[in-house]
Order: sequence, then C-alpha cells, then structure tokens
Amino acid sequence: MSGFPTQLGFEDALAVIAQVAGSQRLPSERIALARAHGRILAQDVVATFPLPPFDNSAMDGIAYRHADQIPAQSTGLRLVGEQFAGVRKDLVVGHGECVRITTGAPLPPGADTVAIRETLRMDGEQVLIDGTASGRGAHVRYAGEDVRAGDRVLRTGDALTPSRVALAGALGHAQVEVAQRPTVAVFTTGDELVEPGIALQPGQIHDSNRELLMGLLRAEGMEPTAWPTLPDDPSRLGSALCDAASSFDVVITCGAVSAGEKDHIPGLLQERGRVHFWKVRMKPGMPLLFGALERAHVLGLPGNPVSVLATWLTLGRPLLDGLQGRREPRLRWHARMAADFDKRNARREFLRGRLLAGIDGVLQVAPNPADGSHRLAAAADSDVLIVLPENEHLFRAGDVVEVLPY
Repeated sequence: MSGFPTQLGFEDALAVIAQVAGSQRLPSERIALARAHGRILAQDVVATFPLPPFDNSAMDGIAYRHADQIPAQSTGLRLVGEQFAGVRKDLVVGHGECVRITTGAPLPPGADTVAIRETLRMDGEQVLIDGTASGRGAHVRYAGEDVRAGDRVLRTGDALTPSRVALAGALGHAQVEVAQRPTVAVFTTGDELVEPGIALQPGQIHDSNRELLMGLLRAEGMEPTAWPTLPDDPSRLGSALCDAASSFDVVITCGAVSAGEKDHIPGLLQERGRVHFWKVRMKPGMPLLFGALERAHVLGLPGNPVSVLATWLTLGRPLLDGLQGRREPRLRWHARMAADFDKRNARREFLRGRLLAGIDGVLQVAPNPADGSHRLAAAADSDVLIVLPENEHLFRAGDVVEVLPY
C-alpha cells in the first residue's frame, strides 16, 4: 500500500506512542482512597503534619529517663502510672520514675527511653531493668522521623501501590486525585474465528486472542469491553470500528493489519482517520498499526497470539501509561542466557523465555526454542520476553540480556 508512514524502528515507534499519548493525556478525577489502588496519581501528596505525629514508644514496656538507668538496675524505678496508645494522659516522668507504656503510645514528658517488657522485673512498687543497659532513645519513635510536615511524599505520575495508598491514608487523605483510566474496546477479526466451546469446522480455529488481550488489560486495572468478532468484510468492519471509536478512548484490534487481501484495517484507518505508523522493525509483531479514528487511539495488533502478547507488552502498555501520565518506567530486569541462541534477523526480537534463579543469586533465562509467533504453548510455558537488540548476533550462554516480565 502506498501513502503510509515509513516502517519504523522499535525505539522510534515507542517515541511516537509516547509523544502522542503525552500530548493527549486523560483528565483527572477525585476518588475514594479505597478505589485508588493501581491508579496513577494526578496531584502531588504533601504532608500537612509529620509522621509519626508525636514521639511514641516502639515497644511495650516502661518509659523512663535514660540518666536513671544505671541506678535502676540495682534500686529500681518507681512506677507512677500507665500510658496506653490512643490517649494522652497528663503524666510527667521525674527523676527515678517510670511509666508503663504500650506500643504506639505517646512518650510522656520527661521520659526519653523505653525498656522493653521482657527486660523488666517487679519488686513491690519498684521496676528493675535486667540485662545490658540500653542507649538513650532506645525503642522511641520520634515525631517526623518518617515524614516531615511539608514533605512531598507522592508525586504526580506515581503508580499507587498498596504501600503508597497506605501512606496517603496515614496522612489523613480519604480521597486522592488520579488520572482517569482509559476506556478500551477490544476487537478480534477473521472469518476463521469461532468461540471456544463451539465445534470447529474445516478451516476454523478458536478465538484465543480475545481472552489473552482482555486478561492483559485487566492485569493493568483496565475494564475493557469485548466486541463481537469481526468478519473480513470492510464495510462491516469499518462500521463497527467507527462506532467504537466514537465512544472509547482506545480501540485495540487483533488481526487484519498485514498486507494480505483480507487485511482491511490499515486502508480503513488511512481513509477515515489517521495513521501514525504502520509496521515496526520487531519480531514478532512487525505489522503493528498505530493511528487515530474519531475520538479514539487505534492500536492494530497482528493476529498471531504471540505477536499480540509481545506488541501489547512493549508498545500497547506504554500507550495506556502515557495517556494516564505515568511517571515511573516499568521495571527492567537483566539475566544471563542459560543457553545459546542464534538470532538471524535484523529486527528487535522479543523471544519467549523462563526465568531461573540460581543458588548463587544470579538470574538466568532459558530461551524457548519454539520461537514462532503462532506458538501459543511456548508463550504459556514462559514468563518473560527476552529482549534481543537489532542485527544478527549469536548469543552465548552467560551473555547478559534484558528480560521483560509478563
């Protein structure tokens, strides 16, 4: 087909996706903290008070003055009260005195050290401290030692992990501002596809790509909508895609993006929308299509299941990250090849593999020899994509390579 943007190298394609997504970020919304897990923060979280908010005990025991410790080991300290967590009593610890205290309870004025319960003995009204003397400030959590008032603890673009959501909660936030999640429509295409559970006729195959892609999207916290399988009919295909593109932020298709007689999506997108690029120098997934139609970004994935997996993880996921303004890059791991692999093509290759953890603490990755883009069983038996740079190269066992976890 003529008139399409030139085939891109992988890094160039990734840059186009980042630029397009970054220029069309989704608006934000304020949601309850309980619904914020996995979302992308759209407004900094700044501490308005310190954590801990007051000096408190890290253990159950007694609070006392460290200067009284050595005499206390022989003569004991006089117990003058109890300080429990959740309340602050008007207790003051004077010379030779102590207060029974529980974990998290405010440290009474005058006290500067805590002795843990297991080191204490009672002798009438006196408390004796056994064992080695503790340093001043032992078992005390000081106000602001975790977070100071005014600290920017979470940044716009942070992914809200459970620990980050917990931090926002500790600072009193019942709600947070997050990027809206993109709405996503999923299409699979092809006259040969039938639903799992229906008996196959000659020439037919079951549709596996829909569940693969729906699962990958749900793993990212999306709530995708699966549309009926599209036939290889340009009129019906175009009508359905335009319908979805008028209502969703992102439309993802599987199949019909190569250069065959039944691959109608590139021409349809060029005619009715915009093509940012078509074809990327990567293996598998070379026919990948990226463009726009109506209000939607359109990502046309190849039809082979391993191509769907590879193109989604490497280029589809960055599109959704960019639309939400995710600041942090995805984790990039490295491992040593567990076996030789002779790469005989010039494209960036994403090879299936399985991570192995040796007792020496060094990660290894075993490449799966079934490297065809239709080999779904090989993908199911693997847990990472091995990233092999451009150009032909013989990778030897022990060579360090980048790996991308599923």
